[in-house]
Amino acid sequence: MKAYTQLRNLVDNPQYLNQRQNALNGLSDDMLDAPIVDITKGLIDLPCCFTLQSCRGHFEHKGLEVSNNLEQLTLNGAHEKVTYRIAYIALCIQNPALGRELLQRLNQIPSSDPDNIQFCCAEWFWNRQVNTYVLQVEPDLWKDEDTAILDLGEARYISRLRDDLFIRLCGLLKEIDTGMSGLSYRRREVLAT
Repeated sequence: MKAYTQLRNLVDNPQYLNQRQNALNGLSDDMLDAPIVDITKGLIDLPCCFTLQSCRGHFEHKGLEVSNNLEQLTLNGAHEKVTYRIAYIALCIQNPALGRELLQRLNQIPSSDPDNIQFCCAEWFWNRQVNTYVLQVEPDLWKDEDTAILDLGEARYISRLRDDLFIRLCGLLKEIDTGMSGLSYRRREVLAT
C-alpha cells in the first residue's frame, strides 16, 4: 500500500450511509488488532465516520518474526535492525459539521511529531471510497510505504510514538463523545446526514 498522498477536501457523498453500513456488516472484533478494538469501536459509534482498515503497527526482528505479533518491542541491543509494519487507521469521514470537526482535529495530531506522524489520503483508498483519510505513524523517509527497516533506537521511539498516538485517539474520542452526550445516537445519525 502506498499510503501517503496529500490531504484532499471533503466532497459530497450521497452514498455514505449505504457505504458505511456495507463496511460495518460482518465486522467483528477478531478482525482487529486487540489493542485498538476500543478505538475502532469508538470511531464506529460516531455517525460521521467509519473505519476501512487499521493496524496497531507491528515489529519483527530475529526471534520475533510473526508479522501480526502484538508484543511490545523489548530488545536489549542484540539486534540492530527491526522491521516495522505501519500503524494506521483508515477511515471514511462524512461531510457535515461533526465530520469536518473530526477531520480538523485529526489533522492537528501530526503537529506533535510531523517527521513521524502523518494525516493523509491514500490514492487507492480514495479511488474505492471518497473522503477516506489515513492517520499513520511512519518515519518520514518511509511515509509512503507499508514497512520500514529501522535501527533499534528509532524502533523504540516509533513504538512509544505509536502507543501515544492511540492514547491520544482514545482521548479525542472521549472529548467528542462528551460533547455529544446530550444527543441520542438516533439524533446523531440525523445530524450527520
